[in-house]
Amino acid sequence: MAKRSGREKADIEQEVGPVKMPLREKAIASQETEEDVILNISLRPSKLKDFIGQKGVVDNLKVSLEAARKRGEPVEHTLLSGPPGLGKTSLANIIAHEMGTRITTTSGPAISRPGDLVGILTNLEEGDILFIDEIHRLSRTVEEYIYPAMENYEIDVIMDKGPYAKTYKFNLKPFTLIGATTRAGLLTAPMRSRFGIFYHLEFYDIEDLMKIINRSARILNIPIEKAAAEEISRRSRGSPRVVNRLLRRVRDWVQVKRDGKITAEATEEALKSHGIDRMGLDNVDRKVISVIHESFGDGPVGIESIAATMNEESDTIVDIVEPFLLKIGFLKRTPRGRELTKSACEHMGFSRSVKESQKDMF
Repeated sequence: MAKRSGREKADIEQEVGPVKMPLREKAIASQETEEDVILNISLRPSKLKDFIGQKGVVDNLKVSLEAARKRGEPVEHTLLSGPPGLGKTSLANIIAHEMGTRITTTSGPAISRPGDLVGILTNLEEGDILFIDEIHRLSRTVEEYIYPAMENYEIDVIMDKGPYAKTYKFNLKPFTLIGATTRAGLLTAPMRSRFGIFYHLEFYDIEDLMKIINRSARILNIPIEKAAAEEISRRSRGSPRVVNRLLRRVRDWVQVKRDGKITAEATEEALKSHGIDRMGLDNVDRKVISVIHESFGDGPVGIESIAATMNEESDTIVDIVEPFLLKIGFLKRTPRGRELTKSACEHMGFSRSVKESQKDMF
């Protein structure tokens, strides 16, 4: 089995540190932490004109909102999909602000019983927005109740059981359901078909991320050089949530180790201390790549095998690690499983793969 030489491994670790790190402690995971929730409220744009990036989505959304306002109707039910941290929650709040309505926020796993859904829906006023994050995780029972609510603004509730069972109809005020999902493929066809508007959010380019980091730096009153902003943006995995998180980590570094100004040199040192390399990979990303290379000969290998080797949940790897590795071309999905690319091996300093060595033998 092909492995890195000791010198190559030392070079990688000298740049970004050792590769061992539990996935739950991932340095730049896209999931929101409690700190993110608090700080993102102040950094989150409240108007569509202030939303940076996703130009196609924003332009089409402007038309839909303007049309709904002219008709005096709620916005059509909207489904937002894409990897975590790209602005689905921000867009939901912006829609509520632009329409001048109230937003009620919940998540798929939080609505465990139909009664929970009924309580939420009956408290909505006309034009209000119900935002359900991770909507693909709604239980099938709850989904059956939400269909007539979306289509006819009514919901049927069965009381009692057996011969005493009775059906009560609740008429709802017209509302807008906004669903957000990181796994659109897991939505059932009946649920997906009931959304009138569907937008998929893509990863951000460096230019848009630089605009976001400069805006956040102004709000947080952090002096930052252009080169530093570009370097942080390059390593932020195409995600506004990650770029804001890295900005705060670098801010902490310069306030303790330097004079408080974020320079390119200070940014390099700060990100190196957190194990984030020039491609935006952290220790967990490199560990996934190392496992595929060292344990499975660069693949192909099933996601369950990777997860078992790392002692992690397969969904965690699929949601957090895999999207970015696919985006930058370090990982391929094949019918037989996941496979490393030549670019991934070169970046990690791996020697030739087992398969290439075997070709030379025949």
